[in-house]
Amino acid sequence: MKTLYRHIQSYVIKGLLALIPIGLTIIILNILYVFIDKQIVELIEHYTGYHIPGLGLVIFIVLLYGTGVIASNVIGRRMFNILDVVTSRIPLIKTAYQVGKQLSGTLALPEKNIFKRAVLIDYFRPGALVIGFVTGEIKNEKTGENLLKLFIPTVPNPTSGFLVMIHESQVQETHWSIEEAIKIVISAGIIGPEAIRNSGP
Repeated sequence: MKTLYRHIQSYVIKGLLALIPIGLTIIILNILYVFIDKQIVELIEHYTGYHIPGLGLVIFIVLLYGTGVIASNVIGRRMFNILDVVTSRIPLIKTAYQVGKQLSGTLALPEKNIFKRAVLIDYFRPGALVIGFVTGEIKNEKTGENLLKLFIPTVPNPTSGFLVMIHESQVQETHWSIEEAIKIVISAGIIGPEAIRNSGP
């Protein structure tokens, strides 16, 4: 009886865990519909008499695109710098804004292509491997050797960490994508590839 109970309990939990991503996706889509698409569609219908389902999401995407364009130019960056200064003086808003900024910075890392590849190195002690991101190379003029510039991120925030210079022979290739390696860091190892690959995908 106990074996049957544990069997059922195990698969009930597995079923729940399998449904969580689907449930979160449905919740997000519902929020987008209720708070964005539905509100905008009703507003447009009120003033024009036309009901166009999905128009709210289209307008929202266009708005995001416009914000991205503005944030990418000089004037936009100055505007966001001013916003940084203003929010830094309001306690509660400062915390929320900084958390959001840190999250967006983390999600933008792969897109910025500042990391060349993800590797493993012995850092704390031999056999204790940590993830490092290769950011480039630097030449040691004294020895004539090329060293890797390696950024070792902190968990769960890969926007902070340590920079070390290391020989190529001291790193172990993972053949993970940058996105896969970042997922491991920000999830504290919960999410990410299940094996260190011997060759690329």
